[in-house]
Amino acid sequence: MATTSDLAPIRPKRTNGPRATASAKPREEQLEDQIAQLQTDLKSIAATLAKLSSEKVTEARDVAQGEMRHLKRQGQHVIDDVQDQASAVEQQLKDTIREKPLTAVASAVGIGFILALLSRR
Repeated sequence: MATTSDLAPIRPKRTNGPRATASAKPREEQLEDQIAQLQTDLKSIAATLAKLSSEKVTEARDVAQGEMRHLKRQGQHVIDDVQDQASAVEQQLKDTIREKPLTAVASAVGIGFILALLSRR
């Protein structure tokens, strides 16, 4: 990683002669090395972020699937309970019809008559 002195702004020195270009070369090479290191670091950071986001997506999908299974089980329990209650009501209705058949027939005729009146309108 670059140090603070490496990141300081470079001020061109005013000198006459070939020495100025000789000292500038190593500075340019240092900058190129630092840029290459930064590019490598950025690639590494991008790869890490991609891996983390992939893990989070997988984790969220697993949680969602778990919740879906839980809700499905709950729904199945509700369906079973409703079916049990419907069977109980059906059995109770059958028992009532067996005990009082004339009342059941009269009720059915009355309900049919009311529905026929309502459907005429």
